[in-house]
Amino acid sequence: MNRKFWITALIAFINSLSLTILLPIIYLYGKQFGLNDFQTSFLFSIYSLAQFFATPVIGKLSDRFGRKPLLIISLAGTVIANFIAGNATTAIVLFLARFLDGITGGNNSVAQAIISDITTPENRAKGFGILGAAFGLGFILGPAISLLAQEISLGASFFVSSAIALVALLITIFFLPETIQTKAERGHNIFDLGLGNLIKGLATPNIGILLIINFFIGTTFTIFTYAFQPYFINVLGQNSKSLTLMFLLFGVLGVIMQTLGISILTRKFELVNILFLALFVRSLSFSLMPIVPSIVYFVSITILFSILNSLVQPIINTLISLNSKPEEQGTAMGLNSSYLSISNAFGPVIAGMVINQSNPTTYGYPLYLAGTLTFLVFLLAVFTRKRYAPKVKPRQ
Repeated sequence: MNRKFWITALIAFINSLSLTILLPIIYLYGKQFGLNDFQTSFLFSIYSLAQFFATPVIGKLSDRFGRKPLLIISLAGTVIANFIAGNATTAIVLFLARFLDGITGGNNSVAQAIISDITTPENRAKGFGILGAAFGLGFILGPAISLLAQEISLGASFFVSSAIALVALLITIFFLPETIQTKAERGHNIFDLGLGNLIKGLATPNIGILLIINFFIGTTFTIFTYAFQPYFINVLGQNSKSLTLMFLLFGVLGVIMQTLGISILTRKFELVNILFLALFVRSLSFSLMPIVPSIVYFVSITILFSILNSLVQPIINTLISLNSKPEEQGTAMGLNSSYLSISNAFGPVIAGMVINQSNPTTYGYPLYLAGTLTFLVFLLAVFTRKRYAPKVKPRQ
């Protein structure tokens, strides 16, 4: 791995800090503005919905004009949006800030395209694993920083997030070189910016089925990521600090698996088989979580879940990259992020609709639903494997 790779990994890590500082407090921050559980689900959804339309455009433009300028724009949007959110005095301003962060939120897809530019097909799974680990490391330090910021206020977390995104922006401007070797041709209409690819991508051989699988993966996962927060607080009787510690646990286990685990597993098993195992364990864990309303039991199941869960997205990213042409890596990663984003918009709303605040028992329903639907995604991935299995076997 060369200097460009490690600079990109550093930027991804800092960017993940900016994101993970906010994850433990968005639900409770929305509550401060008088939003109910269903309304707070839209705070998660509006960000993802905006990303759905933005990321294919950002990905396509990065193929055309280069990775660096588009990464600068994306990070600048995060800096501004989180500063506005921290200063919000009404729910409308908060929603607008989340929308702005989403519409400029191509940070992750551009970073993935950079990794595709600078790694060989054989080493791409390892590259995405390290990138995922950099993101996972943010899950360790981000919640820890969030705990400190919460001592001031929940809104202070947005200011800290904005400042950290500014650091990533400055590193990108001054230290990250351009990585794209072959630029795509200029477009002639709005569909050439990538919006048309939202439909055409589904019909692309090998790529289309992976986009569909990842859409369902994202939907089921975000049903969990939203639902586990009110379940953790209202059923298990925990608070914002213990919720933050749970995200810290996700991060620690994720980094271990994405640095050591993925290297070991890819030497011994095919990528698709690792994906199948991770999806099956995810499905089982979701279904088991709400059976016993005990914090000790819940944390135990969460550890089982976290061990393999962090492998899902790096493996999907690798499979999409290996099935894409070199000059279309940004477009492919933009499409992947876009469909993942729209799935992230559906998941919280589905969870919010299932929950009934007056009946605490219903807080466990979305977890059962996530487990059942994830098992169906697992079956879909198994039965369609011949359509996307890579021709290149990753190695160390």
